[in-house]
Amino acid sequence: MLPAGPPSDPISFDDFMKVDVRVGRIVEAQPFPEARKPAIKLVIDFGEPIGRKKSSAQITRHYQPEALIGRQVLAVVNFPPRQIGKFMSEVLTLGVPDAEGEVVLIGPGHAVPEGGRLF
Repeated sequence: MLPAGPPSDPISFDDFMKVDVRVGRIVEAQPFPEARKPAIKLVIDFGEPIGRKKSSAQITRHYQPEALIGRQVLAVVNFPPRQIGKFMSEVLTLGVPDAEGEVVLIGPGHAVPEGGRLF
């Protein structure tokens, strides 16, 4: 198992609240062979008023694009967009490392409405 490292420096609750983490449903997923590291292009529906946003996720070890459709995930929706090759990633899809350091997606344990904010 990979070491997790020490905890980050303390932040205030107000700092935490600046990070807008929402639940969305993956509605499209495609391989992203142009990426430097193996990745999958995602379109995630966060419902209104956020709508559909694109994300690139390095999740090829545990996930196939077709199996991701319909899955609910958590993502940071208030970071600025990031150019990844010719693809513009609009949200940061969240995951945690497994014992080998490969990404495992984070999502709710039960179906919840799209757009719900983490608190």
